[in-house]
Amino acid sequence: MALGSLRGAAGVFRLCRTAGRLTGVRFSSQTEPEPLTVTHQNQGIRRIVLNNPRKRNALSLSMLESLRENIMADVDSDHLRVIIISAKGPVFSSGHDLKELTSTQGRDYHTKVFHTCSEVMTLIQDIPVPVIAMVNGVATAAGCQLVASCDVAVATDKSTFATPGVNVGLFCSTPAVALGRAVPKKVAMEMLFTGTPISAHDALLHGLVSKVVPEERLEEETLAIAQRVCRASRPVVALGKATFQRQMAQGRDAAYATASQVMVDNLALRDGQEGIRAFIEKRAPVWSHKAEKAHD
Repeated sequence: MALGSLRGAAGVFRLCRTAGRLTGVRFSSQTEPEPLTVTHQNQGIRRIVLNNPRKRNALSLSMLESLRENIMADVDSDHLRVIIISAKGPVFSSGHDLKELTSTQGRDYHTKVFHTCSEVMTLIQDIPVPVIAMVNGVATAAGCQLVASCDVAVATDKSTFATPGVNVGLFCSTPAVALGRAVPKKVAMEMLFTGTPISAHDALLHGLVSKVVPEERLEEETLAIAQRVCRASRPVVALGKATFQRQMAQGRDAAYATASQVMVDNLALRDGQEGIRAFIEKRAPVWSHKAEKAHD
């Protein structure tokens, strides 16, 4: 059932109570309330949709808080295996809502906006399941930051990416944290200094996205990646994701020391041993999806 087709808060809350798999619904202050985000989980795949196309899916404080709730809901459940973040409308996300960044709101409010945004971006990389961005359209400023923060990003060939804050007097310093870790330094600096958008194919060339597909294949290709993730052991994927993030921040020798120890830890997992036995016995593995040890 498409939550976005419902009208009125009462209908939405009834659905939340009965479906059991919908979480983190927040509403914008429109005459007919619409959820800022829509989320649904099925067969291990959680779909989170930015649902404010009238405002170009701007990452307002309310949108960020809703997204944070969607990401964190039952995040340690064995039933959650992967998260897909997409958006309704022709704009994936235009970044922060500039109306929230005027002097009227004041410094404390501004601090809260950027703190919450940074928290959401780091959560994406710190939670134990992979997060995939499914991008069809424009991703600018903090919207581009959101794409860069995800573990995997699939985009349509009509999508574009930019960090244009410099053109409105607000340099994209926080988007630069994620962007500068996703693309080469000189590419990031050109995007930040000029605000000029890059195409999906250039984003693929520079490593901002993982795959570029025609619009009609976006859903299929993204779900195919998510389903492949679901076929692996949850604790093995979680351990691998955490280790990747950790070793990327280290020098070469420290990274090898970290990764080598984690390989030993991985072998001690019940699912680690099950995978090896299944390979030797020429059968499909039967994962427990539990972080239980086979040996010390």
